[in-house]
Amino acid sequence: MNKNTPVKKLFLLTLFLFQSTLLLAQITVVNGTVIDAKNKKPLPYVSVAFAGTSTGTTTNADGRFFLQSVKAQSSLQVSFVGYKTVNFAIKPGAEQNVTIRLTAEPQALNEVIVKSQKKQKYSNKNNPAVELIRKVIENKEKNQPESYEFVEYRSYDKMQFSFLNVSSKLADKKFFKKYKFLIDNRDTTTIPGKNLLPFYLNEKVSHTFYRKNPEKKHTVVLGEKAVNFGPFVDSEGIGAYFKHMYSEINIYDNNVMLLTNQWLSPIAGVSPNFYKFFITDTVTTAGNEKLVELSFTPRNTADMLFEGMLYVTLDGNYAVQRAVLKANRNINLNFVKSMEVDLDFAKNTDGRYHLNKSTTLADFGFNKDKSGGLFGIRTITFDKFFINTPRPDAAYAGEAVVYMDEAKERNEQFWRENRLDTLSIAESKVYTNIDSLTRMPSYRRTADLLSLLVFGYKGFGKFEVGPANSFYSFNPVEGFRLRFGGRTTYDFSKRIFFETYAAYGFKDERWKYFLSSTYSLNAKSIYKFPQHYVRASFQRDTKIPGLNLDFVREDNFLLSFKRGNNDKYLYNDFYRFDYVREFENHFSYKFNFTKWTQEPAGSLYFNRLVNGALISDRYLTTSELSLNLRYAPYEQFYQGKMFRTPIISKYPIFNLYYTKGVKDLFGGQYGYDKLLGRIDKHFYLSVFGYADVALEAGHIFGKVPYPLLNIHRANQTYAYDVDSYNLMNFLEFVSDDYQAISIDQHFYGFFFNKIPLLKKLKWREVVSFKALYGGLRSENDPSLHPDLYQFPVDESGKPITYSLGSKPYIEGSVGIENIFKFIRLDLVKRFNYLDNPNVSEWGLRTRITFDF
Repeated sequence: MNKNTPVKKLFLLTLFLFQSTLLLAQITVVNGTVIDAKNKKPLPYVSVAFAGTSTGTTTNADGRFFLQSVKAQSSLQVSFVGYKTVNFAIKPGAEQNVTIRLTAEPQALNEVIVKSQKKQKYSNKNNPAVELIRKVIENKEKNQPESYEFVEYRSYDKMQFSFLNVSSKLADKKFFKKYKFLIDNRDTTTIPGKNLLPFYLNEKVSHTFYRKNPEKKHTVVLGEKAVNFGPFVDSEGIGAYFKHMYSEINIYDNNVMLLTNQWLSPIAGVSPNFYKFFITDTVTTAGNEKLVELSFTPRNTADMLFEGMLYVTLDGNYAVQRAVLKANRNINLNFVKSMEVDLDFAKNTDGRYHLNKSTTLADFGFNKDKSGGLFGIRTITFDKFFINTPRPDAAYAGEAVVYMDEAKERNEQFWRENRLDTLSIAESKVYTNIDSLTRMPSYRRTADLLSLLVFGYKGFGKFEVGPANSFYSFNPVEGFRLRFGGRTTYDFSKRIFFETYAAYGFKDERWKYFLSSTYSLNAKSIYKFPQHYVRASFQRDTKIPGLNLDFVREDNFLLSFKRGNNDKYLYNDFYRFDYVREFENHFSYKFNFTKWTQEPAGSLYFNRLVNGALISDRYLTTSELSLNLRYAPYEQFYQGKMFRTPIISKYPIFNLYYTKGVKDLFGGQYGYDKLLGRIDKHFYLSVFGYADVALEAGHIFGKVPYPLLNIHRANQTYAYDVDSYNLMNFLEFVSDDYQAISIDQHFYGFFFNKIPLLKKLKWREVVSFKALYGGLRSENDPSLHPDLYQFPVDESGKPITYSLGSKPYIEGSVGIENIFKFIRLDLVKRFNYLDNPNVSEWGLRTRITFDF
């Protein structure tokens, strides 16, 4: 029987519903509140679990909890520091609401003395809370899992995203009636006071092995399951981005990555300088463990700092037994209405503690006062935690993370047996609901339209047209320019990809076009990591010499608006062959052959002197062989079927380029060698924000005309480009040897947060610095060798192209970002070479960015 026949589908659906009914008949669901038996006040952060199991949770700030099991459970175990542990009877296999009363069992500790002081100014000196946190800091190293020779554990990672507070009346509206099955799947128990409509779910079960000497951490993914939004939406890219926002948190690290930002940990070495600490309670647990409740708050509530509580042991280890981390409402954080991280630790066999469960919750919205938006929850649960138990070397061998072959094909039995946390009823329906949604024509039409608006492409099954923002542009050489193009999709072929476009300039009356064919050698999309493909292409088009803007395509409509005179172009013919190979360790290489023919356009020309006579060449042809070596350790991507974008991380990226020009090969006119090296590094600077630093150097061996020299990246648009010189003119500087440094520092409001008006506006400071050293050897100087192409001049005969002299080109900027949450505005200053024609010492540039 064909698996796609309606009969088979009906059979599978009936079987699924039958199995689901049997499972639901055993589900035990408990909604409840835990209160103090004496004063009837709700108790937050109480541990509640099904007795005799690892399935548990904690109460929220209102004392509420939700717990669910696919098995018939008969008892809850409820425990909280300072209270008697109770076993509370429940009805097996039923849904119920309960109120649990805990009786206080306080025990004073002799080790800590709490004194009341009236309105005394906070100080670190002689402060018992600060003395205690310093003890925690002193003992950080031994409380890390990496302090053991061997560590092994299993983890269950669940990520869920939901629409927040969707009205039940929405399903009654005409347009949404067809989506009623989605809208009715709301969850009102997981987060008391909020209703969640889950639309994304990802589950992963892993087994991790750690060895200290030689150090190696190896994680085997046993199973992974996620919703699939269909061909129009990048499900894997969404998942990668969500995981990047909700990074795994280690409270013992000096800095914690969360929501793409770096937060200073409350137990970082310098935390007493940025946090205020208070001893707010001293308790003894049911297991006779002595703890201190240590509350903390930022000294400046707008800085990227947590507030919350730490529960610290007094057994000599000064370990964190529990942590609650929250974002203050006044923090300079975009689109986040609230955020909370709960960390629970369990005792090891040696008396120290390991992370047992991590829960991260965040409420997203454009307006903090609105009730709608998105709500994300990531829960990581650990079990089978073994210390100092060595395994064979094979357990630590291989890449840091590997997937078992069947990891993404696990059946429901696997998930029932390996989930360390339960799914809510709403979560359990997400997979089937989204699958049903992707089959609806109305969804496909909407997703297709969004794809055009966001990515610029309109799909037609096996082919898609775009990008839309390049259909129309204009420039002084081509005048009004129209372009139309597209590419094949994954539905056309999983191994062969074609891309093409045609463009026409109404002023120069010339056609431009591009055609490429790519063949995947590893049976994966060419956009998937690791890449392994060959590509052949031909392109005939215009280009501004030295243009290399990172924010826009060259024929994008926005690029049409430029400052100053800009009529020196090139017509280029590129015949290219590329071979690309990436490896799992994130080392890659690219081999390339290019036959490149350049033709001057506009007011540009190729003039040289031969025996005293001026000759104008129409074409310059070169044949180049090149090799690019790249190493980007631990690099991750947002990957879609037709794109991928690197995720910014703390790890450096190394690039080494070698190009050899071969004379007389396919008409090549010059022989030369080019060497270029570059290092990019993103530095996280904790409360001081972050800095992007780039170091670059290049050298050309051989005698070449100026179009083959290093034409340094200039920018004559009004947009700020991080990787170009924003007050340098196109074609202004060339060199055959250079070194460059670029620093782009983002302070994330560290200074503005201390100024009341700017603090309220949530603006952020940004500073940049760029310096370019370089030179031109005499053999490549056309004033000494007139047989080389002469440097271009303006209409009055004054040169516009120069070599760098004894001083570097320097420019810098100070700016404000986060204006209206997405605009950056820079005041840029050029510090030297101000006598060159048509240059500006100052300029205002803008850039659109979206950051948390």
